[in-house]
Amino acid sequence: MKIVIPDDYQDMVHLLPSYALIRHHDVVRYRAPARDLDQLAERLRAADVVVAIRERVNFSRALLSRLPRLKLIALVGRNARTIDFAACTELGIPVSTGKSNSPVAPAELAIALMVASRRNVALEAERMRRGDWPCTLSHRLRGSTLGIFGLGAIGSLVAQAGRGLGMHVLVFGQEGSRERAAAAGYEMAADKAELFTRSDVLSLHVRLNATTGGIVGPGDLARMKPTALIVNTARAELIAPGALVAALQAGRPGYAAVDVYEEEPVTGGNHPLLKMPNTLCVPHLGWAEWDNFDLYFGEAFEQIVAYERGEKLRLANPEVKARPWSDRGK
Repeated sequence: MKIVIPDDYQDMVHLLPSYALIRHHDVVRYRAPARDLDQLAERLRAADVVVAIRERVNFSRALLSRLPRLKLIALVGRNARTIDFAACTELGIPVSTGKSNSPVAPAELAIALMVASRRNVALEAERMRRGDWPCTLSHRLRGSTLGIFGLGAIGSLVAQAGRGLGMHVLVFGQEGSRERAAAAGYEMAADKAELFTRSDVLSLHVRLNATTGGIVGPGDLARMKPTALIVNTARAELIAPGALVAALQAGRPGYAAVDVYEEEPVTGGNHPLLKMPNTLCVPHLGWAEWDNFDLYFGEAFEQIVAYERGEKLRLANPEVKARPWSDRGK
């Protein structure tokens, strides 16, 4: 069976313990993204199965219609906005999904960015590597206010860490966030304006959907302190287009730590945030650690095995009538 894994950025999927589930097949991996639709279609043209790593590849109708051999898309994770599920269904391509959604890795990264940015860790490490001395002054976390916008699974872990560091936790969000804040003893902001005005560190943990795109606008950012930090490990689209760069240039907030971007991957240093001295940017590392990868990829590989055996799958498009596969089980 021909399995293609596009956009293996870390070039490490074959090192995961769970890779043993598919190692006996003809597996081709690509690290660098395809330069255009034609190259992507050529890479996937011979595939029986494509392993879709979260939202790294846009499985559009234009692409899918050029893949007549494709029998299965095995999604790493539970959902992806970059897959045209209607086209998959019409073309007879099942899309299997994962079942896990671990908050640990992204929460840890949010905390790491918060600490690294407030204490100038990355900045001073690079200066020291260049031979520079002395250092800058940084901002203490203890006693400051940690704003949590969305107290879900990830936000709750970040809030716990902030409390452990001696920070005052201030929460804003929907009814579920209010209930969890009350149970944990966190203060609830009266409105979004209070959250942005009072936070020394503000961490975004809102789920992106049709109603939350651009939920953080220029007016929200302008309320933040000139010494404040905004951390975004959720989705770039939660912030209105261009608003964060403009706000940082205006000095409110004073700092940003970011793991997500409107268009990924960001290569060649080609992003305005990378040109700014008051930002800490990392390349969508929130979920990228060994345990998380083995969990998520393992679930995708298990679905490939199940499909090979003709067993029931976890499908994002359960109504699909799959293309026939005469080699299944051989």
